[in-house]
Amino acid sequence: MYATIAFRLQHAHSGNLRISYPVRLFVSFQNNLQPVTKNTKLGKPTCIQPPFNVFSNATPAFFTTTSTPIITKLETVLSPSIAQRVRDMSRQHDEIMESLISTASAHNNVNTKELSVLAPVSKLFQEFSAIVEEIDAIRELEKQAKELKDEDMILECKQEIEEMSERLESLGKKMIDAVLPKNEDDYSSDAVLEIRAGTGGDEACLFCSELMGAYENVAKVMGWKFEILSVTKTDLGGIKEAAVSINSISGGYNTMGSEDEYNAPNLGPYGFFKFESGVHRVQRVPVNDVRIHTSAASVAVLPAPSESSSNKGELLPLSELKIETMRASGAGGQHVNTTDSAVRITHIPTGITASIQDERSQHNNRAKAIKLISARVRDQQQAQEAKMRGEARNALLGGGDRSERIRTYNFPQDRITDHRCKQSEYGIGKMFAGGFDGNLVSSFSPFLRDMERRELLADIERLGKK
Repeated sequence: MYATIAFRLQHAHSGNLRISYPVRLFVSFQNNLQPVTKNTKLGKPTCIQPPFNVFSNATPAFFTTTSTPIITKLETVLSPSIAQRVRDMSRQHDEIMESLISTASAHNNVNTKELSVLAPVSKLFQEFSAIVEEIDAIRELEKQAKELKDEDMILECKQEIEEMSERLESLGKKMIDAVLPKNEDDYSSDAVLEIRAGTGGDEACLFCSELMGAYENVAKVMGWKFEILSVTKTDLGGIKEAAVSINSISGGYNTMGSEDEYNAPNLGPYGFFKFESGVHRVQRVPVNDVRIHTSAASVAVLPAPSESSSNKGELLPLSELKIETMRASGAGGQHVNTTDSAVRITHIPTGITASIQDERSQHNNRAKAIKLISARVRDQQQAQEAKMRGEARNALLGGGDRSERIRTYNFPQDRITDHRCKQSEYGIGKMFAGGFDGNLVSSFSPFLRDMERRELLADIERLGKK
């Protein structure tokens, strides 16, 4: 148990001198009650001694108060449903910690994994509670200053309370982000992007090529590995369809800013690129025409097992795969139709297939095909699980259908508009060229991530009202 105690000193020779010493203390039950400082180790209680010897004939006066309930303060910055979730997760964290200590089960994978989710919430809640205690102590000093009519002290107390209240608001926002359900793929999975030309003929294929180049520039800026798994090109240099892999070989993207004070996980390639799924429409004048043509390209972003992860169990078992080799077709000189380097893999339970023939090495084609089909099967499984749970997205982000138009690229106006967040950005060439802050992905992802955040909050509120 703890309380707040304040000492008041009044100098015997000059009645105008007043000094207060706010101190939080714990009550230790060792032989008798003794106040101890917060940082005092157990077994070594230390009585708080105010510095009375600074002034001769100083007369002490003190009073004690109880703290404001943390629950009451928590619900001033959070909704009741979110506040309850914070308390529940903090309590679960404490229970797991006690379990790990008492049962010596530090190597329990389930507990440690859950603990990594609960720890940031618990840390934020502890800091929130500490600030509430500080505010209580300052309010007592303010009350004392009013009794003594000390205007300077009253002003300082009000300023301190205002600053700490702002810190509570900031912590409240961080707690909201901490309690939101996390998609593990956002932080631990690499990405496979499948890009296909839609309506528009050669113009659509040319735009497909430019779009893939823009994604490659973004991946390089992020320090990630960009690898082409398969590609089908046209005579004009366009791309009919392509599959590329983006691997996090050097960490992830932190949406919380440069300071990772509360162990906020970094987004992986999938979490960073996932909002690119959908139909991208382009409006521009082709080089051989004077009229504006409209064409389109579709993008599918799939989660893939991370190359940096030691857990390779996410790859499909070979017993579920039918692997066939064949002669490569198309341009390629003497290599074509001379070796069985092309690989086609079929996932027997689902019938999903992946074919790769870009590499001269059958081994490389096989590795790429396994990565591609693993991503496709995993994506289908997740979609089915979400459908079974009834987790249909609401109207904010749309249904997530890849046939849904998500973005328009208007070249005559040099403008890109995302139809989900209603956000427009200018400077197509700059965004396609890449840059850490102004690239094609990062220009819109903060708005889309905020919309996703609001959807998750709405889900929590709905569950809290049931």
